[in-house]
Amino acid sequence: MTYHEAQPFRVALIQAHIELGNPSENRSHMSTLMEQAVTDAHKPDLIVLPEMWNTGYALDRIHELADKEGAETREWIAAFAAAHQVNVVAGSIAEKKSDGHVYNTMIIFDRTGAEVASYSKIHLFRLMEEEKYLQSGEEKVLFTLDGGIQAGASICYDIRFPELSRSLALSGANLLIVPAEWPHPRLHHWRTLLTARAIENQMYVIACNRVGRSGDTDFFGHSLIIDPWGEVIAEGGEQEEIITGTIESALVQDVRGRIPVFEDRRPSLYDQ
Repeated sequence: MTYHEAQPFRVALIQAHIELGNPSENRSHMSTLMEQAVTDAHKPDLIVLPEMWNTGYALDRIHELADKEGAETREWIAAFAAAHQVNVVAGSIAEKKSDGHVYNTMIIFDRTGAEVASYSKIHLFRLMEEEKYLQSGEEKVLFTLDGGIQAGASICYDIRFPELSRSLALSGANLLIVPAEWPHPRLHHWRTLLTARAIENQMYVIACNRVGRSGDTDFFGHSLIIDPWGEVIAEGGEQEEIITGTIESALVQDVRGRIPVFEDRRPSLYDQ
């Protein structure tokens, strides 16, 4: 299936609770919610899962719990995507790679079940000591959905670094996809940063956050679909739910044409 700018592209965000350190239970739960999403009267073109949905932030056991080479996740999601002919951004998972390190990795599949791309989180969150347990990724990732939508990958803390989303936009992204585990009390930061990334880069932002309690931390959900003007198309509450909305890539070019931010940039004057 090839996407054309004039046609709508329907998105479903799986805003779910994640059981700490229980990959089998989490996979079963995500499977149930994904099946629910594809049986909706308006079947989505894209499903997005939250960050680290397979293990949660069980960092003290992450080497034991992580999906080796992401094999189980890849096999399951690929089969689901092909069976339902839907694109899937498999949130991110704890993935133990052949180098022995564990990465926070987003994996993207197309409607045939083929893996389109994978991205390992570049910016590790020191407040949760991620850098002690996880290895950071070393490259940005841009990928194409349905042959026409250029999307950039970002995970949770990455949105605090506007350089990444701007770099993706300059490379051609008109959509930023953000799986997250973003907790209370920083809801204002979450909404503000995501809106800013949409406005400054004149692109859609799709952000899927988890809900529920893990240890002493409460996660507030509020998954968002934001258009290139910074207007909220859809927003979740603080409960488990599937958030849906429609994007139209033609709007990106329209907005960029009305306010030519990219043409007016002066990179030679910007400090590093």
